[in-house]
Amino acid sequence: MSESPPQQQLSPQPPHPAVPRPVPSEVPMLGALPQPRRVTRLWRSKAVRAGLVITLLALSGLVILALVREQTGTHGFLVGLGLATLPVPLLMAAFRWLDRVEPGPWKNLLFAFAWGACAAALVAIIANTFATRWIATATADPASADTLGATVIAPIVEESAKAAAVLLIFLFRRRDFTGIVDGVVVAGFTATGFAFTENILYLGNAFGEDQQIGTSGLASVTAATFFVRIVMSPFAHPLFTVLTGIGFGIAALSARRARIRRVALPLLGLALAMGMHALWNSSASLFGPWGFYAVYGAFMVPAFGLLTWLSIWTRQRELRTISAELPAYAAAGWLAHTEPRALSSMRARTVARDFARRTHGRAAAHTVSEYEAYATSLAFLRRRAHRGAAGPDFVEREQELLHHLWQRKHVAGPALTYAARATGRVRTPPPYRDYSGPNPYRH
Repeated sequence: MSESPPQQQLSPQPPHPAVPRPVPSEVPMLGALPQPRRVTRLWRSKAVRAGLVITLLALSGLVILALVREQTGTHGFLVGLGLATLPVPLLMAAFRWLDRVEPGPWKNLLFAFAWGACAAALVAIIANTFATRWIATATADPASADTLGATVIAPIVEESAKAAAVLLIFLFRRRDFTGIVDGVVVAGFTATGFAFTENILYLGNAFGEDQQIGTSGLASVTAATFFVRIVMSPFAHPLFTVLTGIGFGIAALSARRARIRRVALPLLGLALAMGMHALWNSSASLFGPWGFYAVYGAFMVPAFGLLTWLSIWTRQRELRTISAELPAYAAAGWLAHTEPRALSSMRARTVARDFARRTHGRAAAHTVSEYEAYATSLAFLRRRAHRGAAGPDFVEREQELLHHLWQRKHVAGPALTYAARATGRVRTPPPYRDYSGPNPYRH
């Protein structure tokens, strides 16, 4: 006989009212409902929306590919492409590691990267070129137009274009956007894609200059550009856009009634991203030939270290949220009492998956991984309910997550219990000894 899920109420209850379901008598007949328009039905289809997004990004990619190749030439494009690819896997791996507590869907991250590399890059190259030419024509001073375009126009246009990807995922994938780490990761992937395309352009142009003047080796323009953009500052664009992502992440944690805060925080993050970007672009023109290195050492590196610390601290805070929120479900019978301790440790999670893989194979390890993800989502959902940030579908979402957990409990439960004891998260009690018999040392 299979075990049935517990029916008792959770304690304490999250401060969110249940949404009443209409009784059958309140539901109108199907014929009385207004028939949706055909266009509306098509737009509601996930396949149609996904197809439109993919088509838009593909067209943007083809256009940006043609524009970059036109500026750099075929050989310059190939050289720039090869060199610009080098930091991409490292940056993506770093942001994915940060997202390990509650991994976001890969489709969201791939969309963010593609948006940055194609759509945002296309908007930036067109808008920056148009604005710079317009300023040069209006002022009859091409040099000042280039400086103004780099220090003012480019930060506003580029950061706004990258922020659009974060905004879209925040609005249309709200279930996957639950806090600061999600904002940092989505912004990081978007900025990595944008920097990838920009680096192709800069490195390809540098290679073209070397071809024209006939230089090669370490003293070449390509080598210098590679050192500055790939070795010294591959984190520059991600660092700027992460500020926007943090603003959206804090807004996701804010109470739903705090509408001003939910709007102001992303705008504040975007303004800070633009300001940091402007400072970086103007470092050489405003502070002299050594201004770039001064801003790099005195501002960019400390800012990078601070944001890295903040991201890791937020990741640890997510683990503490799991250990604080899941015991209520363990008390209600949904989880074993050892599971919250195991789920709040990344090492214990890994041990649980390895144990399931050794015992029952890859399918079991995948089941444990799914169980960990659903349990984490449940803990974050409960925390948002306590903050007043949960949506009107809180009850349905909670029941959905509990259902997924219960379906996988028979595989994941023993693995997590083993992991909790193997990693010391739960102390194994000493073996029981019966001292009720006669004591041979008693006289």
